[in-house]
Parts: sequence; structure tokens; C-alpha cells
Amino acid sequence: MGTLINCAAIIAGGILGLLIGKLIPERVQNTVLRANGAAVIVLGLCGVMKQMLVMHNGVLEVQGTFNMILSICLGALIGEWIDLESGIESFGEWLKHKTGNAKDPAFTDAFLTASLTVSIGAMAIVGAIEDGIHGDSSILISKAILDFMIILLMSASMGKGAMFSFVPVGILQGLVTLLAIAMKGIFTETALAAISMCGNVIISLVGVNLLFGKTIKVANLLPALILTVLLSWLSGGLL
Repeated sequence: MGTLINCAAIIAGGILGLLIGKLIPERVQNTVLRANGAAVIVLGLCGVMKQMLVMHNGVLEVQGTFNMILSICLGALIGEWIDLESGIESFGEWLKHKTGNAKDPAFTDAFLTASLTVSIGAMAIVGAIEDGIHGDSSILISKAILDFMIILLMSASMGKGAMFSFVPVGILQGLVTLLAIAMKGIFTETALAAISMCGNVIISLVGVNLLFGKTIKVANLLPALILTVLLSWLSGGLL
């Protein structure tokens, strides 16, 4: 139910954003887009710091950095090898034609950027797991409110493609929920923290692309989200 609410909020935000976008001059849209980039960077970095910095016996300590760095590096190697970003872009192109938006040159880029922003954060993964294991949709409902605003702004500045990010959100969160039901033992607190850290690193890089132009193939880093769970599980949370 949480994922369905989330998808509905993205669609609603996209529709409202498209209506507002028609009333906003292009120069203002460009400023909004850069502002989105800065906000996404800050959002991602805050999520990383939340998991990385812990207070132990009155001393601020750093944790999970080796797991994160190793997962990101290995994930990048795997992602570049299979060229995951090209696959997602091809799906975006297919979706563009199937939805009657073949003449929209910005559709695929907007779809990819918005999908990476709202699909891979801590709330998406942890919320889907909580929904599957405990039937608690509260995290995903909170995420739905945030995604409504994010997609509203992205649709206004980037176009219709941003709204269709509800497709990967529905697929990813639905699969994670089903996986959580089937594999409850793997999703330990340590593993969830590791996913959160890696996911927020990737989100911050999405913001870099929004702010400075597409310089990083962010989708090719997605295998890191799987690797970080495996490393956490194999090391017993010591990495």
C-alpha cells in the first residue's frame, strides 16, 4: 500500500508541475533546476552523515566508510561493465514512444534523473522493507509527500519525463517489499544503514549532475546497493 500511495503522489506532483511549468519562463525554470540540484546534494550528504557519524561514549566516531567506498568502487566497475545506465535510458526511450511523447527531446533525461532521485534513497529501501516485514507504510507515506514536491519541481523545470519516474519507483519498491518478506534475516540494522549510506552517496551525485550538467553516469553505480548488503552480511557489520 505504501508504494501505491508513493506512485500516486509522484503522478499528482508531475501533473501539477507540468501545469505550473507552462506558466514559468525558461530562465526561471533553469534557476529552479539548479536549485533542485543543490537541494538534492545537501539531501544526499545529510543522509550519508546521519549513517556515518555516531556518538560512542561521548566521542564522535565514523563508521561504515570502508564498506561504502568498496561498494561504490566495485559497483561502478560492474555498472560500467554491463552499462546499466544505457539500459535504463533505452527503457526511457521505449517509455517515451509508448506514452506518445516521442517528440519530447528532454523526456528520457528527465525520466532518468527523476527516477534516480526518488528511487534509491534510504526512505525508498528502508520504507519498502518496513512495509514488507512489519506492514508499516508510514515511511513510504512520508516519502510520498517529499516525492510529490520533488517531482512537482522537476516536472516544472525538466518536463513530462519526470512524472514517469513512478514506474521504476513502483517496480523497485514493490520488489524490495517482496524480497523483505522472503528474506527477513538478511536485512539487519547494519545492512540497512549500509544501504542508506550508499544510496545517499548516489543521490548526492544526481544533484551534482543537475547542478553542473551530466558528468557522472550515476545509474552505473546502482550495483553498489546490492554489494553493500552482501559486504555487510559477510563481514558481520565490521566493515
